[in-house]
Amino acid sequence: MDEKMGGIEVGEILTVMDEDNREQEIEVIGLLTIEDKEYAAVAFADDAQAETIDEVDVFFFQVIDGEELAEIETDAEFEKVSAAFLEAQEAEDEE
Repeated sequence: MDEKMGGIEVGEILTVMDEDNREQEIEVIGLLTIEDKEYAAVAFADDAQAETIDEVDVFFFQVIDGEELAEIETDAEFEKVSAAFLEAQEAEDEE
């Protein structure tokens, strides 16, 4: 997985607004390029400190222009991104 993508880096803490219009801090835990599109895996900042990735709720976003996060638009794209991140994580764990 990539460590840096434009202005977004693994380990970076970002503040986003949730559905209830409250600020939430998320941490970038992984970056990946799939078919010329950039994606970020993020977790709530408090949760990202857990011992293993299995203990954390992970969310995926498309990275726009290396700096902005956007929701993934289709279920098919989300499934592809989720599977690719899981595969990359498993390969990293085997090293």
